[in-house]
Amino acid sequence: MTDRPLIAVLGASGFVGSAVLTALADRPVTVRAVSRRSAVAPEPAAADFEVVTADLTETGAVAAAVEGADAVINLVLNTAGWRSADGDGTAARVNLGVVHDLVEVARAGTGPRVVVFAGSASQVGRAQRMPVDGTEPDHPETGYDRQKAAAEALLDRASADGVLRGVTLRLPTVFGPARPGGGDDRGVVSTMIRRALAGEPLTMWHDGTVQRELLYVDDAASAFVAALDHADALVCRHWPLGSRRGEPVGDLFRTIAALVAEETGRPPVPVVSVAPPASARQTDFHSLVVDASAFTAVTGWRARVDLLHGLRRTVRSLSETRLDLGAGLVPGEHPGRVGLGEGDRGPVPIRQDRLDVGGNGQAERVVER
Repeated sequence: MTDRPLIAVLGASGFVGSAVLTALADRPVTVRAVSRRSAVAPEPAAADFEVVTADLTETGAVAAAVEGADAVINLVLNTAGWRSADGDGTAARVNLGVVHDLVEVARAGTGPRVVVFAGSASQVGRAQRMPVDGTEPDHPETGYDRQKAAAEALLDRASADGVLRGVTLRLPTVFGPARPGGGDDRGVVSTMIRRALAGEPLTMWHDGTVQRELLYVDDAASAFVAALDHADALVCRHWPLGSRRGEPVGDLFRTIAALVAEETGRPPVPVVSVAPPASARQTDFHSLVVDASAFTAVTGWRARVDLLHGLRRTVRSLSETRLDLGAGLVPGEHPGRVGLGEGDRGPVPIRQDRLDVGGNGQAERVVER
């Protein structure tokens, strides 16, 4: 037996989940890493790890996964991604149903005392002002955001009833390298880096002025740990995460193209505007910038990895992974990293006043964020 606190991480093998495991590794706790495929426990670690495989959509699976837990971090998402959530019963079972089961277990008196839930910054919908800080009314525009909002409301009601202490962290676009054994980043940043590494153009569905809040995955993970430490002060409201530094998508894509060119020795791939597909949503065409100062005031957390540094790390990691997998080089590609010669185009300058603090990765079927 141990008197260490037990923290259950649901979706532990996912992109954000594996980073949360690393963030918890140096703590004197027991971490139960729950996911459909086995998570990889970080080493070395002061924490004890239990690795559990489970499909949390099955009856009784959530109750078994959190049995005896003092706290839960819920990072599960639907594998089909956020765009397919409208009318998708499986997506609702994952995005909303798991939270419902957590609340029911808590109401039965056998559940965790603290639940930290991964919401989405896009739940706000089309905000009347920027940046958003969590005080504005929500007008969710997609099925995914409505499911997240409903799950958040369940937690808030349970918290108001004294059943548990629920905290929602609303994530913006999360990016970064995947950890060994963890899920890949399937968000826009890594998608565009992969395209650039393959020599393909980077396409935008608008003129590139739409802004996105970007958060490095390690900073996202540290926010979840901070929420555990300050749950009493954070309970029963949502906390959007970010650095109040929205990046225009056009600048972001041109910087990605330039960093990949620096890594491979090839010319930068073009960045072009194209007609939006039928799957485009209204949220694709309006900006989202987040002010997390309220969360910082309570917890001391702030995003610490600046955007350019985070992008370089991600480019290097994906480039190495591509070579390790034996991906063929584009004709003329140098297999190693090279410097930029005089007259070569370097990264488009992203204003450093927007980067000094820095920093929708989404995961998937019951799988993990």
